[in-house]
Amino acid sequence: MISPILATVEARDDYTFARPQIARVTHLDLDLELDFRAQTVGGTATLDIAAAPGAEEIVLDSNGLQINEIMAADGARLAYTIGETVEGKGEPITVQIGDARRITIDYTSAPQADALQWLAPEQTAGGEHPFVFSQGQAINNRTWIPTQDSPGIRQTWEARITAPAPLDVVMSGILQGETSDVGGGRRAFTFEMDKAVAPYLIAIAAGDIDFRTLGPRSGVWAERATLDRAAAELVDTEAMIDAAEELYGEYRWGRYDMIVLPPAFPYGGMENPVMTFLTPTFIAGDRSLTGLVAHELAHSWSGNLVTYASWRDGWLNEGVTSYLENRISEVVFGETRAAQERALSYAGVMEAVEELGTQAPETTLRTPDTLDPLNYNSSITYDKGALFLHTVESIVGRERFDPWLRSWFDRHAFEPATSAMFLADMRANLIGDDRALEQRLMLDQWVYGTGIPANVTRPDPQAFATVDAAARAYAQDRTLDAQAWQGWSAAEQMRFLRSLPEALSAEELAQLDRTLSLSTTGNNEIKFLWLEAALRNRYDPAVAQAETFLSTVGRNKFVEPLFRALVDEAEWGLPIARRIYDRTRPSYHSYTRGKVDQVLREQG
Repeated sequence: MISPILATVEARDDYTFARPQIARVTHLDLDLELDFRAQTVGGTATLDIAAAPGAEEIVLDSNGLQINEIMAADGARLAYTIGETVEGKGEPITVQIGDARRITIDYTSAPQADALQWLAPEQTAGGEHPFVFSQGQAINNRTWIPTQDSPGIRQTWEARITAPAPLDVVMSGILQGETSDVGGGRRAFTFEMDKAVAPYLIAIAAGDIDFRTLGPRSGVWAERATLDRAAAELVDTEAMIDAAEELYGEYRWGRYDMIVLPPAFPYGGMENPVMTFLTPTFIAGDRSLTGLVAHELAHSWSGNLVTYASWRDGWLNEGVTSYLENRISEVVFGETRAAQERALSYAGVMEAVEELGTQAPETTLRTPDTLDPLNYNSSITYDKGALFLHTVESIVGRERFDPWLRSWFDRHAFEPATSAMFLADMRANLIGDDRALEQRLMLDQWVYGTGIPANVTRPDPQAFATVDAAARAYAQDRTLDAQAWQGWSAAEQMRFLRSLPEALSAEELAQLDRTLSLSTTGNNEIKFLWLEAALRNRYDPAVAQAETFLSTVGRNKFVEPLFRALVDEAEWGLPIARRIYDRTRPSYHSYTRGKVDQVLREQG
């Protein structure tokens, strides 16, 4: 399978050194050893190349890779140069390929490669064996794989990985055959991905993990201490796959497995094909946070099947996926939950636009050339993108919109795409010659304009009517109803906590915690909102709670804002933030460390 390369201006990727119109990677074959002592990955990468007539070199992406030699298929050594390092991008490897169209690179990743998080045994739930996992998005895979690391240069791949027993290895490809003993206390695992994917979707994890079947094509990996709770939380997975297929067509990846990673994983989830990576923070005990799973599953259509060619079109993955997530949740969990989640999303994007300013370029869906698309506002990329599609759906009707969106995935399966392509397809296959409908939809304003267009579809004001009334009552006279709180959904509880007055006294915070049991909740979204409110009001009893939370959770969605809440309370909070961070920083992924480092640098 060889996917096309887009040559339009919108498809240009500023974050790769590759020149795919001259020479591009079509297939990648890895043979690697995991070295936990050195914290490196080493071995060979064999690249299949498609090149224009007369092309004699190929440019690859690297960030700290240590190259030993590069050879042609006949064993001849090939000349290469490694260019100057560009901050945030790495360095180009230019290989003189001549007429070679298959080359092998012998290499080792650098220690502390940004894509790889190496965990000591004490950082795992089991406490006996080390663990490693990768996070490739956005441009981190070039720190452990020498290829063209751009979402528009899709590649098939296979891999043979050796790891010390008794560790199991999983990847974002289908396991081939049985594991084999290769001596020296090591075992080999072989994987294949025969569908062309964006390189950031190549992922690996290895640890003392076990597997639990969830359905005929789904299952979950996790450490033994986590597996029972994870499997119980994920019982709706097959129903989600069925719902997604009914809406958007065949699930084309074969299996849908997941791995629940140790807490250091910096994201909620990562949609690696056939092996979604998940944070343990979604385990609430009541399946109230499994919208995360619906989101990662939805990426099997929007993001993995059809992928943006440029990071500037981030909404084309995340916004479309957030819309699909809501539609899947509606089928599996009901309209009430879906309506409440839409209302929360709407509130988040409106708050972001108000904070950024309605004319701010940061509020556009397609990131302008003047901004860094890797430093995006998630409320815009995710929530405004979803709001755009909810608006189109409400105007044209689901009976027309659903078949069109399904056909979009079919027409561009396993291909890169751009915003311009998405809108052109919508105009050709949904709007047609209906000029009045074109005007009503305001497509260009949504994708290229700032703020929120006037035709936005607003959520049902009754979605949170009861909760909003309770929030107003609390703001007026501090009335709390513990029984009502216990009967609310997680979305309703989050809505209430987000509606709390900014300023709260120590007595009021103590009452909130005592009445609603906030500090002891098993729902990490609820606990985060509680801690954020407590820290911004300098509530001393919450400091120990925050320290425990920040010591056991590495998800940046929670970590960065809590450190920011502390830092914002300068003379009170800054010493606390520095003390906690000195202890917790080594346990965080490089992405999270970078975000918190920036928060602390802002305060000198």
